[in-house]
Amino acid sequence: MNKPLRRIAIFCGLLILALLVRTNWLQYVKAEDLATDDRNRRVLINQYAVPRGDIIVAGEPITGSVKVEGSDLQYKRTYKDGPMYAPVTGYASQAVGMTLLESTYDSVLSGQDDRLAFERVTDVVTGKERRGGDIITTIDPGAQKAGYKGLTDLGARGSVVALDPRTGKVLALVSTPSADPGTFAGNSLKESGLFGKLADDKSKPLANRGMRETFPPGSTFKILTAAAALEHGVVTDVNARTDAASPYQLPQSSNKIGSQAGDRVCDKASMKTAMQYSCNNVFLDAALKVGADKMRETAEKFGFNEDVYSSDFGDLRAVKSLYPEGLDKPGTALTGMGQGSLTSTPMQMAMVTAAMANDGKVMQPYIVDEVRSPNSDTLEKNEPEVMSEAVSSETAAKVREMMEHTAREGSAQRAQIDGITVGGKTGTAQRGVNVQDEVPYGWFVSYGMKPDGESVAVAVFIDPTDMDISRDQISGGSLAGPIARSVMQAVLQD
Repeated sequence: MNKPLRRIAIFCGLLILALLVRTNWLQYVKAEDLATDDRNRRVLINQYAVPRGDIIVAGEPITGSVKVEGSDLQYKRTYKDGPMYAPVTGYASQAVGMTLLESTYDSVLSGQDDRLAFERVTDVVTGKERRGGDIITTIDPGAQKAGYKGLTDLGARGSVVALDPRTGKVLALVSTPSADPGTFAGNSLKESGLFGKLADDKSKPLANRGMRETFPPGSTFKILTAAAALEHGVVTDVNARTDAASPYQLPQSSNKIGSQAGDRVCDKASMKTAMQYSCNNVFLDAALKVGADKMRETAEKFGFNEDVYSSDFGDLRAVKSLYPEGLDKPGTALTGMGQGSLTSTPMQMAMVTAAMANDGKVMQPYIVDEVRSPNSDTLEKNEPEVMSEAVSSETAAKVREMMEHTAREGSAQRAQIDGITVGGKTGTAQRGVNVQDEVPYGWFVSYGMKPDGESVAVAVFIDPTDMDISRDQISGGSLAGPIARSVMQAVLQD
């Protein structure tokens, strides 16, 4: 063979070798990535090739599937009470993708999970149509409805989160305003356009305010401040008068902070009285004396500064609630009343409240109780898990004493329920730099306990931006308290 032919042969051989290497690279190394790439049309076709399994609440499906004619995406998702359950289900849209439970459990719901391989084979043999598995949630439909109705009746942006303190089960997860995921579940231009309008809406109907947005918690954070002061020995007797003057001189500042209840009630008040009337001075002073490091340490034991709250199944994700590092004395004092640079999700404040009702133990929140195959076989089962022991049972009991006194005699009376032990705390949180120009947020946290030990903890958050209400009418007790009461009733009395 002459030299030119030999060079051509070698070059062709190298090309063939490169082709074989590339083919094997794609087939064995990149196969999984390519098979699951969102741009791969076959992925979308497989997701909607069969009726999706259902997301279940109290034994009843809140999702469904309908046949789509004239499309390679054969089934489209439907939702029952879509706006009410959207923060739980998320959405499965042929046009814009998936979120929340629809996304996390897509492999099960679409029937593609490896654990369903045997059932897929038997379906082929028997000629039975393949179907996805089901997701059994922990949601209490009465609590969910009570929270959603309460917020929508007010016409408020807001959230309600309810937890079982003993287990961490999420009993309600509400966010308003909301949208029906079924209206953009298909692949049409009209549905894509509707989603775009919802995404651009200033009221943020696609937001999940319970888990994915943070706000200053205001005076609801005082229950954590009280726990920190008791745990670190700054306060030993909740009935003893303090030396916290009202109005309170903020350290290293010319600012003095008063309380709505007035100086006569709040000046050097005991912590129990301060909780009852939400006296700022006592909690500012307590946080300052506990100190930034120990305040942050206590907050972190309740879940602050953690990125995610989730079960082993990854079904529940929440953004980080923040107790910052490096606070100076004025900043530390302000966190004592839930202001300054402190931020929290409603989920986080529900966790704090639930821990007080559970002897100081923070339980891992979870919203999926069980994952089942199409034949109702259990694939996964969630079990209660202790996240941390945030404070001692003695400290938690003293905080409950103050919260129950506040519900009986103080600002949380609107949450009282006959025959149920109720503890509560109101909150009105300032926002923005020019607080007089900004409408404050309203908060309410509470727990209810039956004599047999059954209990529920609730956090209600209200953003009254869209409400026709004056600034001086905004109060966590008046706006959010009745909603918390109705949610607790739905769990404990219905």
